[in-house]
Amino acid sequence: MAKTSEKYEVMYIINPNLEEEARTAIVEKFKALVEANGTIDEMTVSEKQKLAYEINYIGEGYYVLIKFTSAPGFPAELDRVLGITDGIMRSLITLRVD
Repeated sequence: MAKTSEKYEVMYIINPNLEEEARTAIVEKFKALVEANGTIDEMTVSEKQKLAYEINYIGEGYYVLIKFTSAPGFPAELDRVLGITDGIMRSLITLRVD
């Protein structure tokens, strides 16, 4: 029997050179996308932090973590949209084992 929902978490890093308005728009875009396709269990938006290593010569970024529950097919679409969104430096979606 196929599972109807799974627990995931996505972490993405927003470019610190974006204006606050643009950063907020990105956070809201992905919050709305997850809510339209599942349920947000927890969401954390950090202040600017130093990265472990530079990404494209940028040493800082804003981390966003969203823990959510959705159908197993949704994370692939979320990953696709993250990959084509300007301002997203890196992202990672993982299956949660709570």
